[in-house]
Amino acid sequence: MTTKAPINERLHKRRKNKVKLSGWDIAFNIFNYTILSLITIACVFPFYYLFINTISSNELVRLGQIQLYPREIHFENYVQVFKLSGIADATLVSISRTALGTAWTVAGSAFLGYLVTKHEMWLRTLWYRLIIITMYFSAGLIPWYINLKNLGFLDNFWVYVIPGLVSPYNVILVKTFIEGLPSSLEESAMLDGAGYTRVFASVIVPLITPILATLCIFCAVGQWNSFTDTMMLMPSGKFYTLQYMLYRYQHEAQSLAALVRTTQNTGAIANLAVKQTALSVQMTVAMVVVFPILMVYPFFQRYFVKGIMIGAVKG
Repeated sequence: MTTKAPINERLHKRRKNKVKLSGWDIAFNIFNYTILSLITIACVFPFYYLFINTISSNELVRLGQIQLYPREIHFENYVQVFKLSGIADATLVSISRTALGTAWTVAGSAFLGYLVTKHEMWLRTLWYRLIIITMYFSAGLIPWYINLKNLGFLDNFWVYVIPGLVSPYNVILVKTFIEGLPSSLEESAMLDGAGYTRVFASVIVPLITPILATLCIFCAVGQWNSFTDTMMLMPSGKFYTLQYMLYRYQHEAQSLAALVRTTQNTGAIANLAVKQTALSVQMTVAMVVVFPILMVYPFFQRYFVKGIMIGAVKG
């Protein structure tokens, strides 16, 4: 009886504190959920449509008969596309540049954003203004290319990582976020003998995890989707990225489909359901390129929902 009494009291308080919705509130909620559901469907459906067309009969896809659900399901398209020359190497290059480029850019921008919040930093205002200026003024494409060429970055994998070590926009985001943190935490660590690097690694980084996760999303998507730098800085064909291969395959899909068909056996060619077409190659390569980056956002989503504050201020 003693254990049930507190439970009954809590249930009674919940019923008492429960807000009764009016008719207008219910109507607004229905309207709100309906609009959000339609937006969600509009965002998800293109990827779903692309996927069902890659696993359906290629002949039905060519005739435009695949709309809402797959028919004559098979996975031969993916098997054949991964046999295309350069796909495996391009996948490795894209994963490597995305992982390294994201890590370096986030680390560099976060530490620089922390430094420009320190009033004791030498010429802090000048350095910060110079960083901001680069957001609005650029030397142009040709000087950018000449500069990277003179630095020896042509046909060099590190051109994907080093030039983007610091992003002015990311520095601004980190600086603004850090300025909103309680300074007492940092002061307590410095009183215990910690330097700037130790304070940044042990105190600041755990507190700014949400903004770091946001920067990871921005940088990862940017690195994964980039292909113009590959087009201009890899003349010999080394270190092609998956996005650049997609760009090439979209323009060469007809010849690639014929190439893939020559690698299939006679029985497969006779089966129109798995016979490769230009459209099947385009859609399958597009799906291979898009799918990995779709997995990034769910991994970091929880950091957008709630912030993480570790530590306490001693009174």
